[in-house]
Amino acid sequence: MQAFLLAAGLGTRLRPLTDSRPKALVKVDGEPLLKLNIERLAAHGADRIVVNVHHFADQVVEYLGAHTWPADILVSDERELLLDTGGGLKKAAPLFRPGEPVLVHNVDILSRLDLGALWRQHLESGTLATLAVSQRDTARQLLFTPDGRLAGWHNRQSGETRWALDPVSGQSRTDGCIELAFSGIAVVSPQMLDLLPEASAPYPIIPAYLDAARTHTIRHFLHPAADWLDVGKPETLQQAQSWIRS
Repeated sequence: MQAFLLAAGLGTRLRPLTDSRPKALVKVDGEPLLKLNIERLAAHGADRIVVNVHHFADQVVEYLGAHTWPADILVSDERELLLDTGGGLKKAAPLFRPGEPVLVHNVDILSRLDLGALWRQHLESGTLATLAVSQRDTARQLLFTPDGRLAGWHNRQSGETRWALDPVSGQSRTDGCIELAFSGIAVVSPQMLDLLPEASAPYPIIPAYLDAARTHTIRHFLHPAADWLDVGKPETLQQAQSWIRS
């Protein structure tokens, strides 16, 4: 298994903690998020992990170099331009072993997901990408058909909806769609990396998934909401210590 750990973000939701450090080095129960996620990815079989850097990049690179890790660690350098999730993944593409899927994981996410099961489902399904999702009350929701195919995206607050069009009929796949929240964890096939636009400017990954879903199959990996925690904001960061010990 190989993985991409998204660690370049500004961590604006965690200010003032991130005024002097990257969010990847914010600690939970005495350990940086970076360390917790690298060790968890490795425990599930990741032997190559690419980490992208931007905000306080030198601190992340120094930390990585000062420790011995249970996997090969490579750095995708975004110091000149922060590329967002989609652009960051595209820039990192040359660092991955060719022809193999990549598990993509946000550094500010902690979970008890069976990452091995996610990986196996992706391999067995042969889909372009497999997105970890759960039923959570958040503003932004992905839309899936009853058989688990990505069909669109919906913002509950603004009412905006974006559809991936059916490649046969050209009609939006609206019948019986289910709203599920993306968990910031996915497995993408090498073909998805090829389909991503060049990383000359920053762009998010969700619109890229929707574009790809017009002509390729992207499916969900459904997990219990209780097995997941976004620690990228102060209120959940305070919960994280007891959560990680439970």
